[in-house]
Amino acid sequence: MSEVPSLPVAFVDDEAELRAANEQSLLLAGYRPLLFDRAEALLATIGPEFEGVVVTDLRMPCLSGLDLFRRLKEVDPDLPVILVTGHGDVATAVDALHEGVYDFIAKPYPAARLMDAVRRAGEKRRLVLENRRLRELARQGGEADAPLIGESPAMQRLRRTLRQIADADVDVLVEGETGSGKEVVASALHGWSRRATRPFVALNCGALPETVIESELFGHESGAFTGAAKRRVGRIEHSSGGTLFLDEIESMPPALQVKLLRVLETREVDPLGTNERRPVDLRVVAAAKVDLGSVEARAYFREDLFYRLNVVTVQIPPLRERRDDVPLLFATFLDRAAKRFRREPPPLSPSVARHLREHDWPGNVRELVHFAERVALGIGDLAEASEPARAGLTLPERVDAFEADTIRAALEEANGDVKRTIEALGIPRKTFYDKLQRHGISRRDFAGEG
Repeated sequence: MSEVPSLPVAFVDDEAELRAANEQSLLLAGYRPLLFDRAEALLATIGPEFEGVVVTDLRMPCLSGLDLFRRLKEVDPDLPVILVTGHGDVATAVDALHEGVYDFIAKPYPAARLMDAVRRAGEKRRLVLENRRLRELARQGGEADAPLIGESPAMQRLRRTLRQIADADVDVLVEGETGSGKEVVASALHGWSRRATRPFVALNCGALPETVIESELFGHESGAFTGAAKRRVGRIEHSSGGTLFLDEIESMPPALQVKLLRVLETREVDPLGTNERRPVDLRVVAAAKVDLGSVEARAYFREDLFYRLNVVTVQIPPLRERRDDVPLLFATFLDRAAKRFRREPPPLSPSVARHLREHDWPGNVRELVHFAERVALGIGDLAEASEPARAGLTLPERVDAFEADTIRAALEEANGDVKRTIEALGIPRKTFYDKLQRHGISRRDFAGEG
């Protein structure tokens, strides 16, 4: 993952000493301070794409901090604004919270208080912008070749390779873990080739019993065996002129490996029950979830068949090795699932965002698809989404993490409404606020996220 740039914090105050002091505090905390001596100067430079937080003094000449907040709300209603107030203005600041001000800090305040407010506001801002980016990515993303979407170097190389070999009449071996999108790669090779107008025929060699797979592949004549009441065209012959995709080819029985090798060498097929050999215009894309070139594979897969298939080998990287592609893929799958379920795509919650960042995705693209479908249905598993962050924690730490996640989930469900959250959790109000403070949770982070 690329390094996250420091969060910009626009600090507006007409007093030079306060600007200088807070600039130093923000720099030490790892933020990128942007200093303004008046509200008008900030308004001239900020837009809805601003990635950070605004901190402004309430009392300023010309345009007050509250007026600045109202103007910024027109620029971007989701931009977090923190007001700095004197003791006499606390009531005004409290009223401003109802208008949508993120937080207020009363003077004098320790630097840690400001840093805490900026941190929480920055996290909310990041989530808002991530939701917007995901919606835009979903709008731009394709559907048929979704698992091939991605801007990571590995995916760019994969797409270039597929386009380079799509029109070449060579057999291709696709290697990748379960759920990585091997059939999608085969389909892309077919769709980007001049064979696209002819059939794309797929067969999972591991899904059929040995007694059936031979007939499925090679076909049979009427009366070829008991139960063969009529002639059947096999998958190989049916794919002539198009593409034959053999998934999990490592599961093919040894006897059939011999017959397939002969077909690949002669480009002819002889169905069961006949001595007639029929020419086929064949292009085979075979997929395996293991390395067929390894010494271990020699125990069950013919070496000569491996070398015959291995004219071109395409490796699909697992999702954990292209984490930067996860948000784009998730956006595409979430948008697709929401359309299928006839509902609006939900905004990205903190637990889902954390899961997307931290999970290793052992099930690869297929697992991400199912996760997006659960999120679209509103049943994303909070415990599952939190599990990667809990690895190595003690039991008390895991209990605390579960409690914090449960509170956050209740706040999300209630859109930050305290009364509804307390009722859902079944705890007293004081206990609720004690737990918020203990876990560093701000209910305002869950009010109307978008």
